[in-house]
Amino acid sequence: MPSPRLVESIHQLLPQTQCRRCGYPACKPYAQAIAAGEADINRCPPGGEQGIKALAAITGKTAKPLDPSCGELRPLHFAWIVAHDCIGCTKCMLACPVDAIVGGPQRLHAVIPERCTGCELCLPPCPVDCIEMRPWEPERSWTRSDAQEAGVRFEQRSLRLSGQLEGGDMGGDMCGDRGSDVESGRVGARGGDVESDSVGDPVGGAASGAPKTETKAASPARDAASLPRARAIIEAAIARAKARQEGAA
Repeated sequence: MPSPRLVESIHQLLPQTQCRRCGYPACKPYAQAIAAGEADINRCPPGGEQGIKALAAITGKTAKPLDPSCGELRPLHFAWIVAHDCIGCTKCMLACPVDAIVGGPQRLHAVIPERCTGCELCLPPCPVDCIEMRPWEPERSWTRSDAQEAGVRFEQRSLRLSGQLEGGDMGGDMCGDRGSDVESGRVGARGGDVESDSVGDPVGGAASGAPKTETKAASPARDAASLPRARAIIEAAIARAKARQEGAA
């Protein structure tokens, strides 16, 4: 059984991007596996060479090149949602491990770039392929401060999902008290914090300034993906995907 102190020391050295490239569901399980001798220290692409050296120093293991099966070290990117194609399905919000995406059902979503870890976990769930990974200009590095803040947001999100933390106690998180509602399919009339037009018809009386009201999850007929515009976007996304596949062939 690895020492909890060693596990925490290793965990603090990891970049807290929660990207899963190491083969573990989050940074903490990877730290536990390293401490238990079940995982090597070179499986974290975001940590890079410096991260491997730091892990080698604390574990007494020999530093080695990054394991290519985990990916490669690359400049920091952030997710960007193409507004014209977003159908407000919330799938990217549910996938984001650090609450870096705001919005609500049938509402335009947006990424807070400074919070994005570049994990790319929001890409696969998007049914319309409307998320791009963009490089920082000028290029910037993921700092220890970034890692600490991402770690806090990940822990808060994990607690919220497990029901141990009320949404209102998120410490100023922009997802705030809407986070748990979005994940359970319940949002107020305005949905997220993004000031934008609704993807579909307005819900409730938000447009007229009416008070927010809690609503039940959308019925199949009102589901974002069932809207005519959403269907058109999905069909266009499928066409783009087929074109890319044919081009690759």
